[in-house]
Amino acid sequence: MKIVAQVVLWILSGFFCYKIYQSVSGPLEFKKTKEKRYASVISKLKDIRNSEEAYRTVNGKYTGSFDTLVTFIENGEYTLTSQRDTSWMEYDPTYRIDVLKESKIVDTIGTVSVKDSLFKNSDRYKKMMFIPYTNDKKFELEAGTITKNNYDAPVFVAKAKKEDILADQSPEMIEMEKNAENITEDIKGPEIMVGSLEEVSTNGNWPTIYDAKTNKK
Repeated sequence: MKIVAQVVLWILSGFFCYKIYQSVSGPLEFKKTKEKRYASVISKLKDIRNSEEAYRTVNGKYTGSFDTLVTFIENGEYTLTSQRDTSWMEYDPTYRIDVLKESKIVDTIGTVSVKDSLFKNSDRYKKMMFIPYTNDKKFELEAGTITKNNYDAPVFVAKAKKEDILADQSPEMIEMEKNAENITEDIKGPEIMVGSLEEVSTNGNWPTIYDAKTNKK
């Protein structure tokens, strides 16, 4: 009986040691996993933002269609211009003297491909609509206009749900992550997004630590 009791104690000790290890290592592994995945998601959101800003530069608005955005990247062009000052003397009939007139002349000097400008030799823009680690789920993309100070401003938002990005992780950890509040390390709320339909903004909702991670790519 003594040997049996010792074996049971060893088994119980091993079980509790494993549980203690799991309670410490589990959150650390989850943190490492989520940061890696979030960095990949944010990298794509930055590509979407850059593409939307280019689209607005040429078309005066944003688009809520990835198909439209991809077609624009493949075929769109920026117009390159130069600006120079000019001045001349002109007779002013009111004062009956020659007065100095000044103006600016804008010259069109050529065009440059949007694709070459944003993505150079990469074709990653063709897959920027797919959320990493989700079996090809797509980012939600919407565009519209809002009125601010009597001005109709174009806006857009692209976003992904945390629960989709972390679907294979612990449900308890995912729920905690959706309610994260640390302003320096956490992405607040249940989604990772760039842009807004309520404010004139193209900012992302991630903390700056993720900019450092994605800028290295």
